Amino acid sequence: MDSDITFCANHPDRETGLSCNRCGKSICASCAVHTPTGYRCKECIKEQRQVFNTARVTDYVLAFVISTALSYIGSIFVSMIGFFLLLLSPFVGIIIAEAVRKITGKRKSPGLNKAVVIGVVVGGLPRILPGLLSVFFGGGLGGLIGILWPSLFVLIAASTAYTRFSGINIR
Repeated sequence: MDSDITFCANHPDRETGLSCNRCGKSICASCAVHTPTGYRCKECIKEQRQVFNTARVTDYVLAFVISTALSYIGSIFVSMIGFFLLLLSPFVGIIIAEAVRKITGKRKSPGLNKAVVIGVVVGGLPRILPGLLSVFFGGGLGGLIGILWPSLFVLIAASTAYTRFSGINIR
């Protein structure tokens, strides 16, 4: 009867009845990762994730530069239209995401998503900083209103670019 008892490969003091459905290694409940097809060990999950992280170092630089430039251009254009930026900012975010996707050859990585968002924020900062400085150096409420539209643009464009680039589908 003792021969039927298995122990976790990572925690030899823990009895378990679970095993990884990919490599067959015995795993305890704290080592098991529940997937739609069963339980897997953390090592197999890590290997699986690495297959999907295909971005190169140059992709991060390109993603940042492209998203910064397009965000800056978009912020200039959108700042001229006031309230309607609420309607056009998502389109700018989509254009940024698709441009980066095309330039990077559709390679993916969570870090690449972050580079896009940081680029959108950095590209929008030149429209926000003057108003922010005037708030801190005597502009009062006028400075706050001056940063409202550019800040909304950055928020909407960045969230749209992130959503679009990371492949999240909203229906």
